[in-house]
Amino acid sequence: MHIVMFGDQHVETLGGAQVSMRLQRAFLERAGHTVTIVAPRRHGPRAHTGANDPGYLDLPSVPVTLDREYAMTWPGARAERVLDAEMATRPPVDVVHVQGDFWGAFLGLRFAERHGLPVVITMHNRVDVGIRAVAPAPGLVLRGLNRWGRHVLGETNTQGKDGWAYLRLLASRADAVTAPSAHFARRLEEHRVFEHVDIIWNGIDDDAYRAVLDKPQTERTSRRPRLVWVGRMSPEKRLLPFLEAVVASGIDVDIEVIGNGAQRAAAQRVAERAQASVYFLGSLPYRETLRRIRAADALVQTSIGFETQGMTIFEAASVGTPSIVCDPDLVAELGSGTWPVADDSVAALAEALRAATADIQRGCAPQPAADIAARFQQSSRTRAMLEVYARVIQSHAAR
Repeated sequence: MHIVMFGDQHVETLGGAQVSMRLQRAFLERAGHTVTIVAPRRHGPRAHTGANDPGYLDLPSVPVTLDREYAMTWPGARAERVLDAEMATRPPVDVVHVQGDFWGAFLGLRFAERHGLPVVITMHNRVDVGIRAVAPAPGLVLRGLNRWGRHVLGETNTQGKDGWAYLRLLASRADAVTAPSAHFARRLEEHRVFEHVDIIWNGIDDDAYRAVLDKPQTERTSRRPRLVWVGRMSPEKRLLPFLEAVVASGIDVDIEVIGNGAQRAAAQRVAERAQASVYFLGSLPYRETLRRIRAADALVQTSIGFETQGMTIFEAASVGTPSIVCDPDLVAELGSGTWPVADDSVAALAEALRAATADIQRGCAPQPAADIAARFQQSSRTRAMLEVYARVIQSHAAR
């Protein structure tokens, strides 16, 4: 089977969807399938990463962030000519798997339409929440996004101007829709995005998981509790409220912040006021990130409403690390091994940090369920996705 995946960002960039797509590709290829990943070409000092990988099809792009980490491809005739010419040199395609929300989605849906191919869409993101977090006029942006999508896709039968209307527009071209959590699948169905959404968690790399568990823990130089925060440093991830809560809580702990983004300088300024020792480690390789999550006493997950799964808390649970979690949907999804935060205030997060620190020091931290690791490994997630692929291919062929 040849699966062509479309993403908004190159999978070598930072982000949960990108990590998931890399893992999906690796385990699909391990199962004997061929995968092509279509995404914008990278820019800046990391542009060479993956440049010669035959599984990547990089389209012309322009950088969209100051650090040149992220880029966009205009979903027009030029990109489609490059895409079709390159795909003509590759094996015939069996299924298109769209895993982007913007230009990646448009390019993937139009490619599938041109070539008469079945489409699976994995919805990784709450588009409305993300846009509200980063756009100065989110209502205007969402209206424009809906108009742009209808224009690019030539759609005249859908209406609406919010994030759910936009996701309905994309799903109207799909044979199946999957979501990485039960709570997001439920919301997609409630908002009539798709009648039945398949729940398929994003997974953890089986090999990385075993390697991290097999490696002995290094001796700590500090006996203070250690917390770790992992993610993109942007408003929807709520790094700044976390660090403000650290200041307000007065906890005396070591905190490792893994990731990069536009808010790094502001975060460092807040951290200077904390009693805790805060270490900004930048972006780390996947296995090193897992190793540091395992070595921590707790992971802190601060976004609310934005995450459709919350990959880091599942990674933490898989290696036995409990989490301090702000989003009640994520608390319910994980089911165990958490300190829930009462509400979205800095005060509530500060109180949860104090409670978690006290529990860690007393040796009574909550423990994640033992079966999370097996249910979360990518090999099991790939088997579930292959069942979806087979279903839509068979259904499409019967039409």
